[in-house]
Amino acid sequence: MTLRRVVLIAATLNLAYFGVEFCVASRIGSVSLFADSVDFLEDASLNLLIAIAFGWSELCRARLGMMLSGLLLIPALATLWAAWHRLMGGAPPLAMPLSLTGAGALVINLSCALMLARFRNQSGSLTRAAFLSARNDVLANIGIIAAGLLTASTGSAWPDLAVGVVIGALNAGAAREVWRAAQTEHVAASSDGAAI
Repeated sequence: MTLRRVVLIAATLNLAYFGVEFCVASRIGSVSLFADSVDFLEDASLNLLIAIAFGWSELCRARLGMMLSGLLLIPALATLWAAWHRLMGGAPPLAMPLSLTGAGALVINLSCALMLARFRNQSGSLTRAAFLSARNDVLANIGIIAAGLLTASTGSAWPDLAVGVVIGALNAGAAREVWRAAQTEHVAASSDGAAI
C-alpha cells in the first residue's frame, strides 16, 4: 500500500469517527471525548493535506509542516475551553458510553497508527505529524477508557477532565516536535535552493 493511499484511508476513518465521538460527547457531556473528537477532525484534515502535498517541493512541504504544527494545537485549545465549561457545570459524564466510545476510538486510532508507522520516517515532517498524531490518540483513548471506569466507580467528573487536559498536552507536545522537524527541513531546503 502506498503512503498516499494510507493517508487517504486514515483521513476517511478519522472523519467518520469524528461524527460518532462528537455526538456522544455532546450527549453525555464529556470533556475528554469532546477533545478527542476535535482531534479526529484535525487528524482527518492533516491526512488530507498530506495527500494533497505529495507532488510539492521539499521547501513547500516543510512550510506546510510548520503550518500543520499549528493545526495540532487546535485540539489542545478546544480542550481547555471544554474543560472550563465542564468545571462550571460539574456533572460527570455517563461512564459506560464514555468507555465504549473510547474503545471504538482506540480501534480506529490503533489501525491508523499501525498503517502510518511504516512511513513515519518518509516524506519528512508531514508523515511524522500524521504518525505522531495517531500514536498520541492511541494513548489518549486508553486514558478515555480508564476515565470511564473511574467515573463509574467514583461518580466524579475529575477523571474525564484530567484525561481531557492530558490529551491537550499530548497534542501540544506533538505540535512542538513537528514544528522543530519542519523548521530543520525548511532550513535544509532553503540552503539547497540557495546553493543551486
